[in-house]
Amino acid sequence: MLAMPNIETLNGMGVKKIITQCPHCFNTLANEYPQLGGNYEVVHHTQLLEQLIDSGQLDMRNASLDDRITYHDSCYLGRHNDVYMAPRKVVGSIKGLQIVEMPRNGTKGMCCGAGGARMWMEESIGTKVNDERAQEAISTGATRVATACPFCYIMLDDGVKGAGVEEDQVKVADIAIHVLEALENGDRATRETSAPLATAGE
Repeated sequence: MLAMPNIETLNGMGVKKIITQCPHCFNTLANEYPQLGGNYEVVHHTQLLEQLIDSGQLDMRNASLDDRITYHDSCYLGRHNDVYMAPRKVVGSIKGLQIVEMPRNGTKGMCCGAGGARMWMEESIGTKVNDERAQEAISTGATRVATACPFCYIMLDDGVKGAGVEEDQVKVADIAIHVLEALENGDRATRETSAPLATAGE
C-alpha cells in the first residue's frame, strides 16, 4: 500500500537512480519495488563512495587517519545483497588506517540486532545481541568502528557505550563520517606542511 503511491510519485518525477544510506531501503527499492513497477538503479552510499574514489572525483590522496578500524557488515547489505567489498575498498583508501576484521565478518557476519527489531525490545534474558557484537568490535583493539547502516550505527554505538567505552577510545560512525574525517585530517596536515615559516621576531 505504501509502495504504490511512492512508485507513482517517483515515476511521475522521472526518477531513474536512487542513492540510499539505509541497506533496508536499498533492499526494498532494488528487489521489491520492481515487482510493482518501480524500476530504478539503486545505489548504496558505500558503492557511490567507491565509484567516486575509483573515478578520482573524490580525491583521497591526502586522506589519512592514524587509527585502527574494524568494519561491521550490515545484514541487508551483505548477506541479502552480496555487497561486501565496496565498504572495505572505501575504508582501504584511507592512508594510515590499520584495518582489522572481527571474527565474524563477511558472509559469516553477525547481525547487530536491529533487523530483528531488537532496537525496540527490552531484553532481560542473556546478552543483548548488540552488546555481544560491540564486544567483538572492542576486542579487535580498534579505535574506530565503521558501519554502513543507520540501524547498525545506533546498535553498535549503544553497545560500545554500554561496555563503558568512551567515544575518544572507540568511535562508532558511518563509513562516510570516517571518510570525511580522513579528508579533513589530510587537508589540515597539508596546510600545516605548506604554511610559511614564521620570520624571526614574530
